[in-house]
Amino acid sequence: MSLKNPAFPASEAFDVINSTLASSDAERKNAIKQGNAVFAFTLKNKAGETESWNLDLRTKGEVTKGLGDKPTVTLALSDDDFGKLVAGKANAQRLFMSGKLKVKGDVMKATKLEPILAKSRPAVAKL
Repeated sequence: MSLKNPAFPASEAFDVINSTLASSDAERKNAIKQGNAVFAFTLKNKAGETESWNLDLRTKGEVTKGLGDKPTVTLALSDDDFGKLVAGKANAQRLFMSGKLKVKGDVMKATKLEPILAKSRPAVAKL
């Protein structure tokens, strides 16, 4: 089942992250060990619509639609900025400081996300 939503072009990254986690049991276990949290993402597109996905790195090591079960941290940003963040063209700290990235919950856990997003970059760089 694809996690991509045509109204949110950067949502393709969630499919890439999910397939990266599913490709190797060791990769998934390592990501769970690194993240140890549920990361929720709420993206807003240019039409003003919002959609949410969650990355469960607490138990399952998978991405699903929706906010998930008690997210440790929720990141809200535009679809465009999320695409840049995943592609490595934007810095999460700069997005946060400029008000383009809103973080709810454990801010320190949000810093654990960068290495996990980096693993999906080669395939997502086309965004």
